[in-house]
Amino acid sequence: MSSQWIAEPAEDGRRRADPATTLIVGAGGAIALALVLLSTVIAVLGGSTLQLGGQGSAGGVASSASPLAAREIPPATLNLYKRAAQRYGIDWAIVAGVGKVECDHGRDPDPSCSREGAVNYAGAGGPMQFIATTWARYGVDGDGDGHSDRWNPADAITSAAAYLRASGAPGDYRGALLAYNAADWYVSDVERWAARYRGRSDTAAAGTSGEVSGEGAVAGPSPTPIRFLAGARSALSAGDGHLALIPLAAPLPVQATIVAGNELQSLPYGPGGHPDPRGALEEDCSSTVNYVLYRAGIRPIGEVLRQNPLAQDYVHWGAPGPGRWITIYAADSPSAHVFVVLAGLRLDTSHNGTDVGPNRLEDGPRWRILDHIPTWAHWSIRHPPGL
Repeated sequence: MSSQWIAEPAEDGRRRADPATTLIVGAGGAIALALVLLSTVIAVLGGSTLQLGGQGSAGGVASSASPLAAREIPPATLNLYKRAAQRYGIDWAIVAGVGKVECDHGRDPDPSCSREGAVNYAGAGGPMQFIATTWARYGVDGDGDGHSDRWNPADAITSAAAYLRASGAPGDYRGALLAYNAADWYVSDVERWAARYRGRSDTAAAGTSGEVSGEGAVAGPSPTPIRFLAGARSALSAGDGHLALIPLAAPLPVQATIVAGNELQSLPYGPGGHPDPRGALEEDCSSTVNYVLYRAGIRPIGEVLRQNPLAQDYVHWGAPGPGRWITIYAADSPSAHVFVVLAGLRLDTSHNGTDVGPNRLEDGPRWRILDHIPTWAHWSIRHPPGL
């Protein structure tokens, strides 16, 4: 790679990688990676198992809360979760899991989570992120003031419990959560938080910023170490600038993208990742992004192979604006380039004047550290919907 940003050609003609060198184990690599991440998180949290139903009283309503829940959930919000769940006979921890994933219990800075009348790109608003049509059918008055308002926490949380009940809970929590958001990663994320919020051990889940090694990670489909740290932002390992630590608070797809970024750290810059980034002996900027999105299950491999996305194709991909967890920066002029920021850590093939971290002299896909976004181009800022 030269010392300049690399322009990506708009034409195909890239060498397909040798399938024998692939880092992926089977066609279900993204699913397998998500599963091993989930099992690793469970091991880190002290061996607790995810359960679809709560434990405690009849109807699946869990009565106890873990120390993590008591620390992390505002007391008034925790009481609302429990009251709403009791009213509809479902597990309060599932309702709390939804509240965590949607708006971090109302604390997410996205205006749609707390500002009356504000909605996100999908039209969802309020701390439980209802769209208008769903609210019109399931919105209820949770605080007895005579009207229902999806930006009112009491109304929103009670309505979420009502909607989950109407969608199959407590008999089928998975089906109810899929009705709330039709994505497997969403269901896994809510269930993971619910398991942590119930009266179980949360050892190493919070209160420490140190590295936590994932039990059983070696047996998983990733050849790289899987190590976690508390919080919502990734960081480089103190002893290895090519190893990004996985934030425990990040959704599973985001955790998977970070593992995927770790898998690319030894590769040089080159076009060999087109049209198939799996097992390539080199990656350029767009094939790097293609790989991590594929590996996390965000872009199916069939779509990647068919469309062979280049840097300029990401200018209009996904949803506009920065994401909560994943933000893609793409430009088509003065030269084409794309890079991605994953839970606060930038994965980029360019480094000239754009990296002050341990990989600043290395070509190829690397974790880059810089306190500002390069200004040589007018970036199109996008994100995967929901992330």
